[in-house]
Amino acid sequence: MKDLKHLIYFEHLLDEAANELVTQAVSEGRHAVGYTCYHMPEVLLNLDNCFSVRLRAPRTGSLEISTYYMTNYLCGYSKALVERGIEGGYNFLSALAGGETCSEMNRTLEHFELLQLVKNDKFFVSYIDVPFKITPHGLAHYKNQLLKKVLEPLHERYGTDISDAAIRAAVARHNEVCRILTEIGDLRKLPNPPISGYEYHVLCLVSYCCPKDLIVDKLRETLEEVKTREPDIKPAHRARVVVVGSEIDDLDFTRTVEQSGALIVADRFCFGAFPGRQEIILNDSEPALDQICRIYQETSQCPRYMSQDKVHERYDYVDALAKEYGAQGIIYEQMKFCEFWGYERALASHVMTELYNYPTVCVDREYTGNASGQLRTRVQAFVESLEIKSINKGGR
Repeated sequence: MKDLKHLIYFEHLLDEAANELVTQAVSEGRHAVGYTCYHMPEVLLNLDNCFSVRLRAPRTGSLEISTYYMTNYLCGYSKALVERGIEGGYNFLSALAGGETCSEMNRTLEHFELLQLVKNDKFFVSYIDVPFKITPHGLAHYKNQLLKKVLEPLHERYGTDISDAAIRAAVARHNEVCRILTEIGDLRKLPNPPISGYEYHVLCLVSYCCPKDLIVDKLRETLEEVKTREPDIKPAHRARVVVVGSEIDDLDFTRTVEQSGALIVADRFCFGAFPGRQEIILNDSEPALDQICRIYQETSQCPRYMSQDKVHERYDYVDALAKEYGAQGIIYEQMKFCEFWGYERALASHVMTELYNYPTVCVDREYTGNASGQLRTRVQAFVESLEIKSINKGGR
């Protein structure tokens, strides 16, 4: 296929956390609010004079210094953020907002605060309790935490408008980006899609890591381009897969998967489209903050929720994605030492095979370092098994 017009530009933006659009927004007097997890509602960090940046540590090398302060038995993502912070890579931030969702992120947020990794006089770190159960009491607590520990400090330090009207305006801007990405993503349902999983991953990452108002025009241009793009007559892929996993912001991962013969048609991972890039629909009868808290809690597919209802909901969610996007198999990814995804991967890979009849393969990886050879071998073997299954069923 012909290269997307803005693809190289988008890839360049992802080379550094402090990319040119982030730098531009900060130079205009806006405040960058970093976050690391879906449970910190992104839309609430894009109010008025603020914009959100989901933190990444691209091209991180050694983690020796962060390991000294932390431990070997934390995921590479948490240590890479601290390592990059020690290097001064996040000095553009005005705040860092996170949730106590796992022990790894707790340690990361603590070290940003204790080591004073961001050199900004007004900078603050805020972390909230995230309930493990969706109950009226839990939602009330979640809302109160966001109000007292995130929204009110932004208002007090930076004069940010945190009114209901400001929140609804932020939702409207958020939804514009989500509509564009959803429309592009829906094209992956076609038998021969005009966009690859790698390209779509780039678009999603850019939408998480750049000020949305500065990227939306190019995303809209990309949508119009993809609508008229002619895919190759002979598809490059040999199998269609859903990727399910943790903090996948490494473009080499998706590139290697697709170079190994698989086409990623749906992505249920952090930094992906599901569930982070669906529109937020609000009514006029209750406060916007109440609705946002409920929506983020109810739509989360994080394996930290271990009630039987939520566990089975995640299986059904992946099953629905695979059916809707015509996937033949599922790749379960886990970052090493990620507690929740270690549990999810081990159990779900068997359940999806035994009860839902999907071929699955499990891969684990480090956040840093390119283990593309091992990954390529695993995926190639998986793709071959999917081809054999298709032949045996008379699919060719």
